[in-house]
Amino acid sequence: MAATRQQLGILLFLQLFLLLLVCSPCSCLSSSPPAPPSARGSSSSRVVRQLPGFDGELPFELETGYVEVDHTAGVHLFYYFIRSERRPAEDALLLWLTGGPGCSAFSGLVYEVGPLTFDLQHHGGGVPKLVYKPESWTKLTNVIFLDSPVGTGFSYADTDAGLRTSDTIAVHQILVFLNKWFQELHPEFLSNPLYIAGDSYSGMIVPAVTFGIATAAKQQPSPNLKGYLLGNPVTDDSFDRPSRIPFAHGMGLISDELYEAYKKSCSVKDNTQQQSVQCTNTLDAIDECVKDIYGNHILEPYCTFASPHHPHRLINKPLTSGVRQMLQLQDLHLSEISSECRTAEYTMSRIWANNDTVREALGIQQGTVPLWQRCNYDVLYTSDIKSSLRNHLDLTARGYRSLIYSGDHDMIIPFIGTQDWIRSLNFSVVDEWRPWFVDGQVAGYTRSYSNNLTFATVKGGGHTAPEYMPKQCLAMLARWVSGDPL
Repeated sequence: MAATRQQLGILLFLQLFLLLLVCSPCSCLSSSPPAPPSARGSSSSRVVRQLPGFDGELPFELETGYVEVDHTAGVHLFYYFIRSERRPAEDALLLWLTGGPGCSAFSGLVYEVGPLTFDLQHHGGGVPKLVYKPESWTKLTNVIFLDSPVGTGFSYADTDAGLRTSDTIAVHQILVFLNKWFQELHPEFLSNPLYIAGDSYSGMIVPAVTFGIATAAKQQPSPNLKGYLLGNPVTDDSFDRPSRIPFAHGMGLISDELYEAYKKSCSVKDNTQQQSVQCTNTLDAIDECVKDIYGNHILEPYCTFASPHHPHRLINKPLTSGVRQMLQLQDLHLSEISSECRTAEYTMSRIWANNDTVREALGIQQGTVPLWQRCNYDVLYTSDIKSSLRNHLDLTARGYRSLIYSGDHDMIIPFIGTQDWIRSLNFSVVDEWRPWFVDGQVAGYTRSYSNNLTFATVKGGGHTAPEYMPKQCLAMLARWVSGDPL
């Protein structure tokens, strides 16, 4: 028996020796590639200190990662998280949802409220140059930029079924994302004031997500939800779409006579065949007047390569089709694009995000998104929330704060329609219409209502306001988050 134990001991020693001999740090520890996030767990993250195209280390804290929001279908949502440049442990946390549906959160990060932007003046080929943008909302708040719905930006699914999504599915998956992000990655932010934010089509999603958090079964600990904010939001087609014609008239794009003909012939109270023909002719005449106007900002140049075909009946067209045609980019290079056109900046993001070194720096899983698009309008998406008015009413009735703002040169979702649906809530006015100022200049106009709802226009802003007026929008955010009047 003793001899047997001795032999076993020698055998185990030899096996351990051989294992150590073969398994050097350069072989065993690196012999297989790291498992993708789905194999490591439902959430993953990395700290990014440098980005291709940006000189030196980033002057803010950037984290990127994936959160699995549907294990069965293998749906993984990608995010960029930037800590507040002021007091991250205390400052509010914003979840930013870009519109579309199908526009990447990177668009919000670079073109709207984030701390980076592309340098159009010093692009010499290769990776587009990034520079720091001081008018960033991260000066005051922590911001999660989320690629949602699945198929947007770098978010992906392992199965075909996972790529089919909708308003309600997207809302559910965002709620799953937030829960996991807090519980698995950053529980230290649970006590920070939480606001859900976004613009454009996310006007349908943000109120639903906010309501989902507000009405979730009480779990301990739970996010410190305070409210939500929306820019140029899609809300209800019965308000959004009809407002484009009075907006065009007010901006001097159609004549008084044409506007009067529209009001007379397109009255919903008279549906006779004769009136219908007259209405159609009037709408055609209106479209002829505005067909060369850039709807996102009526003072900006209309770049034909950004909209190769004029949207038929832009004034009376459902939003998603019109926006798709106006924003969709062709396969162009920077050399083909005038720097006067905003599309040049949009194209830079596509070149940047499809660069291999960029993807490596961001931690993008290989093979998941062959071609990144700023706005992917081919997502398999069903719009099954027809109006967000009920959620607005329910949330404000519960005491949550809300800020609704509109760039006043936006003809896609004009401020006229946004004012109309706010009035339909029948809240009393607590602070009448007045200008608000930045650096001694009128930055827009604002009105406050009961139930903690504030509406503001941003003078000179388009669709959406922070892209055109970043300094003014940062001042607006600073005052509203701190509870001060605009």
